[in-house]
Amino acid sequence: MAPTVICLGEALIDRIFDRYDGAHPDLPFWVDYPGGAPANVAAALAKLGTPVGFIGCLGKDAQGDSLVSVLTQAGVDCGGVQRSVLAPTRLVLVRRDARGERSFVGFSQPDPAQFADAFLNPDYLSPAWFTTADYLVMGTLGLAYPPVQQSMHRALAWAQEYAVTTVVDLNWRPGFWPQPELAPGLVREFLSQVDILKLNQAEAQWLFQTVVAEDIRQLLPQAKIVLVTAGEAGCDYATSSVQGHVAAFTVDCEDTTGAGDSFLAGFVHQLCAYGLTLLEQPGLLKAAVQYASATGALTTTHPGAMAAQPNARAVEAFLYLHQQ
Repeated sequence: MAPTVICLGEALIDRIFDRYDGAHPDLPFWVDYPGGAPANVAAALAKLGTPVGFIGCLGKDAQGDSLVSVLTQAGVDCGGVQRSVLAPTRLVLVRRDARGERSFVGFSQPDPAQFADAFLNPDYLSPAWFTTADYLVMGTLGLAYPPVQQSMHRALAWAQEYAVTTVVDLNWRPGFWPQPELAPGLVREFLSQVDILKLNQAEAQWLFQTVVAEDIRQLLPQAKIVLVTAGEAGCDYATSSVQGHVAAFTVDCEDTTGAGDSFLAGFVHQLCAYGLTLLEQPGLLKAAVQYASATGALTTTHPGAMAAQPNARAVEAFLYLHQQ
């Protein structure tokens, strides 16, 4: 089945370090998990039942093989994956505290531009999926690397040509940018062309100097909806006719890695089910954001991003119990 959603960008390995107090010296204090925001969204969509394909570049190494295997097993079409024999799959070092909150430590090698995902070749992309897909999901990290930036703009052009709705998660990570000072201009220019924007409050404040979803939407006239997430404080959203807020669900948090990606997957899954007209219906739109919030919340209850993602039955059961 041809993908309904295309996810383009980075797939990588998150090496997550837990606090180490010496109480269990025989246990490892870090674990490798598959990750990368667009890849996380792809895996989450597949688990929810939406046909999805992934486009990205991985090293021709054990980590790359592992990522392709995990994505394929989740149900993601990996026909758009490129493999590099010269650059390794990106390995990100992450610290996780007792509350499950994570912080970026660094990479397995010093230059962020020398990992395989930074070399996605636009000349090897095919428009085939774009002729039938409904949604294209991207982040903004790829704008830091010229080959990926060119690939993203080519994908954006195809999406516009074939009436594919574009979805972007801002996903600001300064450590990925060899020249972080270039980011604001490149990101703003790219966002001015997309249909749906999801970002968290810190990212909103960084790029737009406001956390108000409606204010950001006013700055992006083409955007059909802006969603601003705030973790435990929930999510604000705004379209041209609807503004709203959805409270966060309370869960026992184990690890926040990938929660925002699962949130986005949950929302796109609802768009695939109901179509863009849900953006014009306040009740249906709020229910879609609640579904997204439930998907993100459930992901925090287990370690890892892809490993913790729920299927549709789990999300529906979770929502049913909370409605009671």
